[in-house]
Amino acid sequence: MSDVDLKSQDLYINRELSLLEFNHRVLNQARDPDTPLLERLKFLCIATTNLDEFFEIRVAGLKQKLEAGSVETGPDGLPPKETLRAISQRARQLVADQYYCFNRELLPALQKAGIRILKRDQWNNGQQAWLKRFFRDEVQPLLSPMGLDPAHPFPRILNKSLNFVLALEGKDAFGRNRAMAVLQAPRSLPRVIQLPRQQAGNKPHTFVFLSSIIHAFADDLFPGMQVSGCYQFRVTRNSDLFVDEEEVDDLLRALEGELPARRYGDEVRLEVADDCPDDMAEDLLVQFGLTQDDLYRVDGPVNLNRLMAVYERVDGTGLKYPSFVPGLPRRLAHNSDIFEVLRKQELLLHHPFESFLPVIDFVRQASADPQVVAVKQTLYRTGPESAIVNALVEAAKSGKEVTVVIELRARFDEADNINLANRLQEAGAHVLYGVVGYKTHAKMILVVRREGRRLRRYVHLGTGNYHPRTARLYTDYGLLSADRTLAEDVHKVFMQLTSLGKVSKLKKIIHSPFTLHKGLMERIDREIEHASSGKTAQLIIKVNSLVEPALIRRLYEASAAGVQIDCIVRGMCSLRPGVKGVSDHIRVRSIVGRFLEHTRVFWFLNGGDDEVFCASADLMERNLFRRVETCFPVQEKTAHRRLSRDLKSYLKDNSQAWALQSDGQYRLLTPGRTKPHTAQAALLDDLAERS
Repeated sequence: MSDVDLKSQDLYINRELSLLEFNHRVLNQARDPDTPLLERLKFLCIATTNLDEFFEIRVAGLKQKLEAGSVETGPDGLPPKETLRAISQRARQLVADQYYCFNRELLPALQKAGIRILKRDQWNNGQQAWLKRFFRDEVQPLLSPMGLDPAHPFPRILNKSLNFVLALEGKDAFGRNRAMAVLQAPRSLPRVIQLPRQQAGNKPHTFVFLSSIIHAFADDLFPGMQVSGCYQFRVTRNSDLFVDEEEVDDLLRALEGELPARRYGDEVRLEVADDCPDDMAEDLLVQFGLTQDDLYRVDGPVNLNRLMAVYERVDGTGLKYPSFVPGLPRRLAHNSDIFEVLRKQELLLHHPFESFLPVIDFVRQASADPQVVAVKQTLYRTGPESAIVNALVEAAKSGKEVTVVIELRARFDEADNINLANRLQEAGAHVLYGVVGYKTHAKMILVVRREGRRLRRYVHLGTGNYHPRTARLYTDYGLLSADRTLAEDVHKVFMQLTSLGKVSKLKKIIHSPFTLHKGLMERIDREIEHASSGKTAQLIIKVNSLVEPALIRRLYEASAAGVQIDCIVRGMCSLRPGVKGVSDHIRVRSIVGRFLEHTRVFWFLNGGDDEVFCASADLMERNLFRRVETCFPVQEKTAHRRLSRDLKSYLKDNSQAWALQSDGQYRLLTPGRTKPHTAQAALLDDLAERS
């Protein structure tokens, strides 16, 4: 091992390309015939949305670096220019696979199931007449086609909006020859139109794309002229917000001013209909300052994510996952007083298999309890209509001391969080926006309750956001506890966020940006020491992303020392397993299933006295050094055993697990001759109530 350079670029997988591979795994769910049909459609929509965000953030950031002349590389050694070129190649294949899935696999399967999405050449005379009336009455009054000439410059194109470029023949009312026009589809119009039953041949689930309707009747927009070509296009823009926090006096107001600019950030991708003539596509590229590498031709609607409307409108028994009711811990089922329950024992919740309601009730009871004197909470993503925020508002109105640390810069949720901040402030809560230069990503609630002659603290710590909707879609752990030492640590973290002073020493929690990275490294070193002394050494990591190079190097050292390492990494993973002499003892898998894996768990054998932690942080530089994150131990015996059992279940998964190979490719595991095992299904059987 001593002669191996652990910084060699050959030992690291490019993080951007790794993220694209995750999207490939999501798309595979849409192509899997064992997945319920409408869920396959939903996975196609998710893959589309994921790719959009990838361009809006990841590709946009690389383009900014390239424009600034940066040749900076990551551990894999690829500079921005080469990374962008590799992204273009892989993303192009992903897009082709998406539209193949839509056209060749999903559309025929949907048709067979009685769900029709009609193309223009499939409309019968009655449908044609109804759609023409719909266009005339509901669509045309909202359209403003723009002919292009010196007096009519190219319009501003909204990020990810539906647009058309049209080729025209003939003269307009002023005798002008117009060769080209642009038409923007209003955001107020639905992108998928459901036909009335009588027009659908008494079949209730018949749909038409708005783009097909506009295309079919575009001639009506240009009286006396002929539309010789009508082609969809969509532009993706840089959607990252930049606010120099040290140069602004009010972060909330500064972000409010920046949000509108997101709609018109720098262009990063152009999607056009596959039949768009080359010269028109080139004109669009020139207009947006893009190159052929940024052009993506699509065989269908330019935004497949709009198909979510079909998923939502069809109540497809047998076409969606079976419904379930999240379980409730027995102790709460028999005693609704959550504070009394926690005085006896901690509660570990595993969402969505177990209900998120106890977390909401924790805040609600604190709000209504006259013995509660203070509530403190962090909010990263919570949704515009939040029961937790409602409870915080009521607590503040009732005179309790309510302190809320809101992360205004939670990407794509900035507007909602600004509204929440204003609402809480109006109710009398103390609202803060964290620490300049550090996002507050920790998930914490602290309740202070007067009990007899003393104050007692109760806490909730989690791996995910306080968002009831995502609590039904993402897997996350939440710990409710009255442990005095743990609560004291949470109190100290809140003090760091809301006041000034030195870093307080915590007894149980390790946290970013201060002790988390060091604490994980020390525990890996401890496993190395055990292995070096001949003891069995093992660790398990379950995160969304594993890219921080120093930690990866330490894992390589541990593997070389004989430590058995299992990594369950949902998305980006720069670690390259299975390299002889470096990572022989490291296995990496990714679980992609019904729920988005979101838990962050670290388990260490520790010579037989095993330790397990849950965290809000992934193993990325931003989480470890530029965010406020918490990593907390789960020590209560029952909860500790549950976590260990869950991890082993994920490591046994042979149906929805993808194994990362040393060449950076993922291989879907299959049961073969062994009994099939799906971790998420097993957790549903164990924890949820079937409806």
